[in-house]
Amino acid sequence: MPGWPIARADALLAINMVHISPWSSTAGLFAGAARILPPEAPIILYGPYLEAEVPTTQSNRDFDAWLKARDPQWGLRQRSAVEELATTQHFRLAERHSLPANNLLLIFR
Repeated sequence: MPGWPIARADALLAINMVHISPWSSTAGLFAGAARILPPEAPIILYGPYLEAEVPTTQSNRDFDAWLKARDPQWGLRQRSAVEELATTQHFRLAERHSLPANNLLLIFR
C-alpha cells in the first residue's frame, strides 16, 4: 500500500471520488485515513450513492451507466457497501446528509 505524504491529519475530505475510481481506491482511502486520523476524526465523503431504502432517480441510473461505459471499475456505490468497507478500518457512519443533485454527505468516525 503506497504511503501518503503526511503522517497526521485532523480530517479527511473526498469529493466525487468514490464513484469515479476503482473500488480498491475507496479501500485505500479508508486504510490511509485509519493510519493518519486520530480517534473520532472524520472522514467526509461527498457524492452520489445508491441506497436500498431510497428510490434511485433516473438521472443517477443514467450517470451510473455513463460511468461504467467509461470504465467498468467506476460507478455509483451502494452506501451499505461503503459502510461495510469502513468498518474494516474501524470507522462507522456517524452522519448522513442529503444534498442537492441527488448527492449525499457521509461522515464516518
